[in-house]
Amino acid sequence: MGRHSIEEALFIQPVDVSTLNTPLTSDKTVTTTTLTKSESSTFPISNNVVTSMKHSSAVSKKTYTNGLTTNRNIRFSLKTPEVPITPPTTPPSLYFTNNKSPLSVECLVRARIPTNTGEFFLHVYRNNKDGKEHLAAVYGDDIRSKSLDASRPNESEMDRIVRGAYTGKLRPGQTRSNESDIPIVYSKLHPPPLVRIHSECFTGETLKSARCDCGEQLEEARRLIQSEGRGVVIYLRQEGRGIGLADKLRAYNLQDLGHDTVAANIFLNHPPDLRTYDIASLILADLGLTSIRLLTNNPDKIEQIENDGVKVIERIPMIPRVWKGSLDSNRIGHEMDQYLKVK
Repeated sequence: MGRHSIEEALFIQPVDVSTLNTPLTSDKTVTTTTLTKSESSTFPISNNVVTSMKHSSAVSKKTYTNGLTTNRNIRFSLKTPEVPITPPTTPPSLYFTNNKSPLSVECLVRARIPTNTGEFFLHVYRNNKDGKEHLAAVYGDDIRSKSLDASRPNESEMDRIVRGAYTGKLRPGQTRSNESDIPIVYSKLHPPPLVRIHSECFTGETLKSARCDCGEQLEEARRLIQSEGRGVVIYLRQEGRGIGLADKLRAYNLQDLGHDTVAANIFLNHPPDLRTYDIASLILADLGLTSIRLLTNNPDKIEQIENDGVKVIERIPMIPRVWKGSLDSNRIGHEMDQYLKVK
């Protein structure tokens, strides 16, 4: 969706803008303040966490809005006193909470996931921002989570094994987490791995919807990473570009009325894109990955994670199957074409 402006989105779709009486401001003058430490937190989190790499409490940073003004300003500027807009039924985004603790992530558990094309270790992360369980599918034995491997108070060897803080592969009857007694080394000598930062899409991944290519992108990313034998797929729980599944389905109904994805989000009082990648940046840091080769078509994603300290040394484009001439004839090509055109 990327670089659409509000004016473009409203011009190409039949959206009545006559009642919008609050002018949108340019995002180039918007600044925010880096969050500082306070005693409040969403949940008690252990000391084995990876926290935000932004330390200054007075450093201005760019607000990422895909060329729009701030997400919060867009939400409220689109409301009109003449025609009240019913608030979305999905829970409000926690990006606008007043939680002043630095963003932190911690790997709770990992487990081996065998598939018909290979195996990987699935890591489950918690954080103090949105309460969601974000995931990392890790291919390669040398990529390990620092927060998972760290010792925890009063834990036994079986505790470490059950939460996945072991080396090698488990076998029946194993009682030690590190049978080789070789210290874990987080080497930086390996070449930067392939990484895909993917946002959840139930309709595209599970239902194989022809309204998007999200499922195809996830499958292709896994295939490419497995072929190299090393890499990470970070799976962020931000359905519908951050608006949630319920409003995503409302947007689908608006698309059937003739609106594209940008105009449908605006009609529902959302910015075109609410996704952020700060949690993904901290997950990469926890896995010891400071330089990566990123599978993406989104320049905003690159800009955000590089601002957080992750170096993207190469961008590998995700080419849609329809552009390769391998579109499934059972799928609705017209809807996919319209989606890709707007995206």
